Parts: sequence; structure tokens; C-alpha cells
Amino acid sequence: MPHPDVVLITKADCHLCTAARAAVERVTSGLGISWREQSVDDDADLRERFAEEIPVVLVDGVQRDFWKIDEARLERTLRRALGQQA
Repeated sequence: MPHPDVVLITKADCHLCTAARAAVERVTSGLGISWREQSVDDDADLRERFAEEIPVVLVDGVQRDFWKIDEARLERTLRRALGQQA
């Protein structure tokens, strides 16, 4: 089964983004999956779409959380995507 696509949408000078990076890293590393970061500073479409919700975590293109990442919820979401017991 392919791993879910986990993307953290961030922007420069964002203290919430720093905490979100750490949260996403803890959850994904515990499950053995990778994630990537994308900045709204580099993408006008993302900036327009998520202007006031940064940071945002997407799983397989679906917004799952924003501002403060709920690690337990993210882990449950990823376990389901991996076909594991949530």
C-alpha cells in the first residue's frame, strides 16, 4: 500500500509553523513515513487558498488541520490511510 502524501503548508516568520513542523515530524517518523513542506511564499495559489489558516497539514490533498496541529488526530488519519488500526 502506498504511503499517504503528507504536506505541511507554511510561510516565513511563522511561530506556529515551527511547532507544526515538529508535530508533523514526530507523528510521521513514528509511523515511518515521509512528509514535505511547501511555502505559500513560493506559490500564489496556495497563498490565496490558505491565507489565514497557516500552517495547514494536508493528507492526500485533503486539509486535515490548521494553526495548531493535533498530533493524535493526525496519527489516526495517517493510520487509517496506511490501513492500520487507528
